[in-house]
Amino acid sequence: MKEEPKYNSLMSAKKNRKATKRKIKNTTLAIFILFFLTIVIYVANIGGKQKANQIRDNISSVAQSAAQNSIIDTQRNTTWNLLLVNYCNYIPDNYSVKLKTIRNGYQVDERIYLHLQEMFDAAKKVGVYPLIGEAYRTAAQQQKMLDDKIKAYITEGYSKSEAETLAKKWVAVPGTSEHQLGLALDINAEKGKCTNEEVYQWLAKNSYKYGFILRYPSDKVEITGTSYEPWHYRYVGQEVAKEIYEQGICLEEYLKNYK
Repeated sequence: MKEEPKYNSLMSAKKNRKATKRKIKNTTLAIFILFFLTIVIYVANIGGKQKANQIRDNISSVAQSAAQNSIIDTQRNTTWNLLLVNYCNYIPDNYSVKLKTIRNGYQVDERIYLHLQEMFDAAKKVGVYPLIGEAYRTAAQQQKMLDDKIKAYITEGYSKSEAETLAKKWVAVPGTSEHQLGLALDINAEKGKCTNEEVYQWLAKNSYKYGFILRYPSDKVEITGTSYEPWHYRYVGQEVAKEIYEQGICLEEYLKNYK
């Protein structure tokens, strides 16, 4: 589904307005702190160290409160499709999602269903047959996957601690997996119709058109903290997916620049 130029223009303008507001907030906070630091120095010179320390402590308290409010504002402005989940960013406790059941009983966030269907239909038209291997998972399912991986390594002869370390390189700890968002999918090939490599190549070149990105590129392992997974795709929306694709960046880099 191609986005209209007018829509793209409005979204870009909206993003620019948000960025401008954030810059104004940060500049105002910096000026505020600088102003009161000047007062501290002045008071220290004429009123003694104790009085200066009292004012400094008050400023510190106000600054911390302002910084915390800024973080909260940023979290509130994060849209559902850009929620960052990785090894150091857990899914919010109050997160909930409405699911849509698709082929083979898998489920995804209902808001991405039509985009997913359009992408699969487009692939099939050129002889590529993608098939979903993993989609939404509950925390319990994620924990079972991790436990099974740990057991497999122990069976191979690794100690429990070694097995846990190795397993976590491949299976996310519950609460840090995008699959729990309903926005991520593992996509391979439908057996007998094409190869996995054909699916991966097509998705790498075309998924952004439908709002999906290759979530864990081979050249971004140090940033994402996850090994290269050519089958793992994440929905972020068409506009954002296009930017990430054209700039050759990952979601972490995009969000850092966006904020």
